[in-house]
Amino acid sequence: MKLFLSSAFLLGATTLACAQQTAKPEDTEVYEPVPKTVVASPVFEPAPSDAVVLFDGKDLSQWVMTDERTTPAKWKVASGILTVDKTTGNIETKKAFTNYQLHLEWRIPANISGTGQARGNSGVFLASLGKGDLGYELQIVDSYNNKTYVNGMAGSIYKQRVPLANPARKAGEWQSYDVIWTAPTFKADGSVQTPARVTVLFNGVLVQNNVELAGPTRYIGPASYEGQKGGPAPIKLQAHGDKSEPLSFRNIWVREL
Repeated sequence: MKLFLSSAFLLGATTLACAQQTAKPEDTEVYEPVPKTVVASPVFEPAPSDAVVLFDGKDLSQWVMTDERTTPAKWKVASGILTVDKTTGNIETKKAFTNYQLHLEWRIPANISGTGQARGNSGVFLASLGKGDLGYELQIVDSYNNKTYVNGMAGSIYKQRVPLANPARKAGEWQSYDVIWTAPTFKADGSVQTPARVTVLFNGVLVQNNVELAGPTRYIGPASYEGQKGGPAPIKLQAHGDKSEPLSFRNIWVREL
């Protein structure tokens, strides 16, 4: 009997390991139904008096490199615009936040090339969990007449929540995100007490309505809170590794709630 149980245990462990090794990014891509396209105008709002201004067009004094937080952010600032530098890596805020209201404006370059996810790909990690692409990602990508999986289009919580509509503007036009973020909380034993929740308005259109998240973003496999501890976290902007032209940001501010 002991030999049988040991063999069964080993077989189960081997099967799990094989499953993890054979999992593919495509396994968590969803293509239908496709959110309806709506025509909308972006919201360009100045920072309220009680906001923390993260980027006002002048400098990156509120940002650091994600992989080495003692290093100042190295992205490019010119003419009041912040442009992604893919050679340096992701950047994130010096300050950590728990629950907040966030506003930012972004623009896919008019001369963008590529298709699908390789067309102006970036993201806003609403709570950065450390180096690389760890955290809860609100996707940025060109979604104007550009087919991709719907849980990876602009306005999606990447690989988790499909947007309710597609109000994307043409490449070369400025667009806006307005976000209400509620951080997850955890019990003393590490189990989830309250999951993360997020509301997103994309160009003034509600695309995520106080949705509950299943955990941080994962490129392969389903989201999970396993190993998470919660607490305040920086906001991160992604320097995606695709070869398309880098996008730009402006007017970024946050209000702590």
